[in-house]
Amino acid sequence: MRNLLFACAFTLFGVFSNAQQGLKIGGHIGAPLGDASDYSSFTLGIDGAYMWNIIKGLDVGVATGYSHFIGKDRFNDFGFIPVAASAKYKFATVPLFVGLDLGGAISTSNGLDSGLYAYPKVGYQASKAEIFLGIQNIGSRRDFGRERIRNNFGAVNLGVNFFLGK
Repeated sequence: MRNLLFACAFTLFGVFSNAQQGLKIGGHIGAPLGDASDYSSFTLGIDGAYMWNIIKGLDVGVATGYSHFIGKDRFNDFGFIPVAASAKYKFATVPLFVGLDLGGAISTSNGLDSGLYAYPKVGYQASKAEIFLGIQNIGSRRDFGRERIRNNFGAVNLGVNFFLGK
């Protein structure tokens, strides 16, 4: 199942890489928040999105990637593949933006369910790249024997994305 999910994610990147405009690819590193901080010491991942400019300053599109939470012991690593709608507003007078990815996160770990995904961001935008600070949140459940516990896995992330094809 995990291999199928990775194949789907890379297929999406392959489809997007043929696009001529609006593709951005990058990565992030962060500190876990909420329930994730009980199991994980830090997180890192890759991000990808394809955006369309709707009106001046407003871009909407689709986003995916992979977020890996490094466990506090070597058997507690877990990860998610987000599949989300994305929106970003660029301010006209300053090179700053605010954004939001909202959708679902597919778990790549046994015993951890997929869940709702939200990722608000704020950042600085240059002509070929953007640097952002975001709060990633994934609502999920974890199996503990017969008991299912609802968790909010999250992280404060610092990331960079590079624009391709613009």
